[in-house]
Amino acid sequence: MRISQAFLSLSALLLFMSRGSSRATSVSGPPPIEREMPPPSPVASKTMAQPAAESESLAPMPQAQVAQDRSQGGEEYAGIRENAFVKSEQQGLSTFSVDVDTASYANVRRFIEGGQLPPADAVRLEELVNYFDYSWAQPARSSPIAISSEAAVCPWKGDHQILALGLRTRSIDAGQLPPVNLVFLVDSSGSMSDPDKLPLVKRAFALLADSLRSRDSVSIVAYAGSAGIILPPTRGNDAASILASLDRLEAGGSTAGGEGITLAYETALSAFRRGGNNRVILATDGDFNVGVSSEAELIKLVTAWRDKGIYLSVLGFGRGNLKDSRMKSFADAGNGNYSYIDSLAEARRVLVEQMGATLTTVAKDVKIQVAFDPSVVESYRLIGYETRLMAAEDFVNDKKDAGELGAGHRVTALYELVLKPGATGSLGEARVRYKKPGSDESSPLFAPLPAPGGAWRDASLDLRFAAGVAAYGLLLRRSPNAGEADWALVRELATGARGQDVSGRRAEFIALAQKAELLSAAR
Repeated sequence: MRISQAFLSLSALLLFMSRGSSRATSVSGPPPIEREMPPPSPVASKTMAQPAAESESLAPMPQAQVAQDRSQGGEEYAGIRENAFVKSEQQGLSTFSVDVDTASYANVRRFIEGGQLPPADAVRLEELVNYFDYSWAQPARSSPIAISSEAAVCPWKGDHQILALGLRTRSIDAGQLPPVNLVFLVDSSGSMSDPDKLPLVKRAFALLADSLRSRDSVSIVAYAGSAGIILPPTRGNDAASILASLDRLEAGGSTAGGEGITLAYETALSAFRRGGNNRVILATDGDFNVGVSSEAELIKLVTAWRDKGIYLSVLGFGRGNLKDSRMKSFADAGNGNYSYIDSLAEARRVLVEQMGATLTTVAKDVKIQVAFDPSVVESYRLIGYETRLMAAEDFVNDKKDAGELGAGHRVTALYELVLKPGATGSLGEARVRYKKPGSDESSPLFAPLPAPGGAWRDASLDLRFAAGVAAYGLLLRRSPNAGEADWALVRELATGARGQDVSGRRAEFIALAQKAELLSAAR
């Protein structure tokens, strides 16, 4: 698509952000709570993946069925039908795109800390699990990605198995990160005036600005209340200019975002860093309310710029009118991350501690395919990733877009398995395809899966903690797949697998689960 055509498609964004749902119930959210945390803990290594031969021809796999957006009062969430069990003899290949978004965890936390249980559709299981770091294997020098796996008896269904599949990319020292060209695109409309919106946006971007270098470039573009270029491309170490420009942002007016979004992309293009990280970071509550076109045109607009090498990440702020489903779709189309910022501590985690993972792509269009051995595995269920399922043949189709992994990213996927009676031996094989940044051709990896595992209490800290987080999500969703899970099981899994927890985030989760248990009892 020509760029001029992409500009004409801009109105798509506005309609996409303005549409409400015909199905509505009322849920309001609590205010954010300030938290400060120490830096994340170091992690250990396990096993490594090896380059694979070209995958054999693959049978198609049905796509997940995702319900229409559900409006929770002024907030909007995409309704998800959880993955069902699949017979491995009928379809032994499970294929999906990676997803490193963590917005759901922070948003759910916001509800619980405010004394409310979240709406079920706000709970995306994979984003809860992936909020935490796990000690999956470091990659070898020959590959940017390593694959790890582990199996054990399923904690909430004793005659089933749980399989954890982990990917990890190599970390990069901050001083060795490629130059970044960032455009902060700030929604300064009237809906952003609350303390947990524009004031928190300004403090969040100030944290990021403090970590930038002279070879980096920062620009600030706003729309609505403070419309236009607030800061032209400026060296990253010019903190005084960046902070002064942030301070000038004021909320007011309606969210007519068209000119601002076009201007943000144009500004990023004017300061384009070849071989660097060129990215627009949109900070908004998602409450765009002007537009006349379709979601398909929005995707064309964002993908046109993505294909030019300018990615887009989205930071969600606020409560009461959060358009979660729209912001997630927007970030997915732009090869970016979607995070929800409920506190200054969360801003530090996303924009400072995880800067390499959030802003530096080391592998793009990353797809996972698990080939289950039908002589061992009777059926399987992927826990979460409902919006990321792919047809089996798309695994080898390099024209099919998938998720990105940044430097130091860890991705975890959990399966619940039903085994054949008396089955032993490997559960199957894990496969990954990825593209190096700047390449249009994918490379394959493979790793054998383990044999069925023993008691879950004997499993690794990582598997037990991930299972505890998954059980927490199943209970919050009131899932029919929760089996025998209860809050006592969540506590036992998480407390027993807390480990060193230098960051304090596992301890925070344990406290959060206790609050959720009390809220559930009062429901």
